[in-house]
Amino acid sequence: MSASASPHRPFGAGLFSGVLALTVLAGAFVFPSPAEAQSGVRAEDPMAAGRFDGGKMWTFEYAPSGYFTQTYGFEADDAWFDRVRLSVLRIPGCSASFVSPDGLVVTNHHCARGAIVRVQRPGENLLDDGFYAPTVSEERPIPDYYADQLLHVEDVTDAIYTEVDRAETEEGREAARAAAIVALEGRFEEEFGGGAYPVRVQIIPLYQGGRYSAYVFRRYTDVRLVAAAELQLGFFGGDPDNFTYPRYALDFTFYRIYGADGEPLQPDRYLDWGVEGVSEGDPVFVVGNPGPTSRGTTMAQLELLRDILVPAQVAALEQRLAAMQAFFEADPAQGEAMGLRNRMFSLSNSLKASRGRLEALHNDQVMARRADAEAQFAAAIQADPELRARFGDVIPAMADLQHRMREWAPIHGAFLYWGSNVSSSAVVRRAGLAAALLEAQASGADAEVTSNLERRLRGVPDVPAALDQALLEARLDGFVSNLGPDHPISQGLLEGRETLEAARTILQGSDLRRQESTAEALESGTLSMDDPAIQMAAALLPVLAEYAEAWDALGIEARELSAELGRARFAVFGQSVPPDATFSPRITDGVVSSYEYNGTIAPPLTTFFGLYDRHFSNPGVPDWGLPDRWLPAPEGLDLGTPLNFVSTADTYGGNSGSPAITPELEIVGLNFDRNIQGLSRDYIYLPEQGRNVMVDVRAIIEVLDDVYDADRIVAELLRGRLFPTEAEADALGRLR
Repeated sequence: MSASASPHRPFGAGLFSGVLALTVLAGAFVFPSPAEAQSGVRAEDPMAAGRFDGGKMWTFEYAPSGYFTQTYGFEADDAWFDRVRLSVLRIPGCSASFVSPDGLVVTNHHCARGAIVRVQRPGENLLDDGFYAPTVSEERPIPDYYADQLLHVEDVTDAIYTEVDRAETEEGREAARAAAIVALEGRFEEEFGGGAYPVRVQIIPLYQGGRYSAYVFRRYTDVRLVAAAELQLGFFGGDPDNFTYPRYALDFTFYRIYGADGEPLQPDRYLDWGVEGVSEGDPVFVVGNPGPTSRGTTMAQLELLRDILVPAQVAALEQRLAAMQAFFEADPAQGEAMGLRNRMFSLSNSLKASRGRLEALHNDQVMARRADAEAQFAAAIQADPELRARFGDVIPAMADLQHRMREWAPIHGAFLYWGSNVSSSAVVRRAGLAAALLEAQASGADAEVTSNLERRLRGVPDVPAALDQALLEARLDGFVSNLGPDHPISQGLLEGRETLEAARTILQGSDLRRQESTAEALESGTLSMDDPAIQMAAALLPVLAEYAEAWDALGIEARELSAELGRARFAVFGQSVPPDATFSPRITDGVVSSYEYNGTIAPPLTTFFGLYDRHFSNPGVPDWGLPDRWLPAPEGLDLGTPLNFVSTADTYGGNSGSPAITPELEIVGLNFDRNIQGLSRDYIYLPEQGRNVMVDVRAIIEVLDDVYDADRIVAELLRGRLFPTEAEADALGRLR
């Protein structure tokens, strides 16, 4: 099914239309009135399931044409959705969009940090100083980068389940599914490949695997940096302002995509620059690639997350972040030199998000609404004979599976983030590889296996000794806190010592404490099981292997049950409930809206006045400091220009860089964050206070013109054509 075609009928639709009608009449999972949609406020019992608790992350193969048209009063036809689809891009980890007929692309600054560093030349610091290419010839190619454009999307559920349903075992179903996916990928690559640009085909599960769609992307690999704000402006407010609002960040970067001929690409579609911006109550549509959510999970799954999985994440992240912060405070120069600030921000971001999810899981309203939704879903299944026979035992089976997963909770928490490049001790990573290498050598494993293990072992980079010891101590603390001090693993690792002393002894006595000493031990043949770090790993790896095998088996079972629940959910509710996010292209609707918080009201838009107020109200605090070129305020900068704004659009991680567009297909904002109230969106969409946070395009134009003197980009955005040099743009006279 193409993006513009009618969807297939849901499984069994003709046999339970009466159940679905009763559910709809009961007020669940139906479209709201335009007034309700515009306000984002529901009139139902706050503890009962709401119409859009499952969210508004609509897919293009099930485009909500009728809903958009009815709710927002414009013709949301196939042509409208096609232009949106072709104007938006997926880039590594984020979203972006074409904003000119000559391949100009806009995204967030935080999405482009790695790319900015890769084009940096000796003596430059483009993150701190920002970047602007005054001419087309100075736009810098980004190595090993790409942008994907969605060419085609098609529902392929029948093709996959025709094969899967023939299998009689879980392993057989997994194999049949994998084979069907490979065959479909080959078919679409043959159909759409062979042009000037490579294509990438993804068969993406929707509704937890209850449905499948084929997504065909055209990949552009000649992407060049055009302009970027300074890191201090792109990340203004730092970690304290992360997941908060009001905000004052200029989180934007411009790329340009070049075609196979080496000239600026002429894209099929692009978004017009919305010079008029938005006001409170205006509808906006945010388009991008939100990362995985958990709105289709059962109550038993949510309870496992609440009681076991998310608390384990929070504890592990807290331990590692504390170790890094203590080291950074003791030696900030070395911390800066090794890029520890970025690693700490990554962990802090994850920790804040995990704490927000845990808070949502302990929120009575969230859990009551989810329980009510599950009760309605279960009732719809039980009310129809065919559905009851096919799916009647799936929810209880999932509950039983979660009970069995709880048995592995202590081991799961103890080994969480084992081997992580970001948060693990270097000696722990080396010890695991060294133990595996010695075991492989002793068992006469293939030379390719041993050589790969040795290469990986040699490649583990050094961590300063003080930090490595702190991270090793955090790992040992994790074993004790999860397994208990009397567990054989805890006793074997500590041998009656405190974790600090044990970590110091292991680190100081191991050849694996440094890259150089590791290499010397390998070359001299002295690497052995007598090494205290390797002894630690050798004792742990069998337990880890047993856990991994059992957890993987439980995971296979969970995926099968989730897929059955997804098929049932689609059968009951059809397209009125969009699928969970899967980092695949989505479009979500919302309105620009203020909200109540902390006993006051958050404004729908902020301005540059607030930016300068944050700076001067927090003297000497780096998170709110402004670069020199911003002080005093540059001449001509209108401090009343809207800088950031919020809406009720349903966004999530992966929506960074997503354009916010109007019904007239003008880009008015760039999504870059959610507020703290929006962290519950992993499990439920509640627009009363949850907001996505966006950079206003009026602010981008203002600073391009009056701060960065990027006249040719301003001219391109406002005049709709490429100006190769500043001189050609300047010849236009005043641009705005």
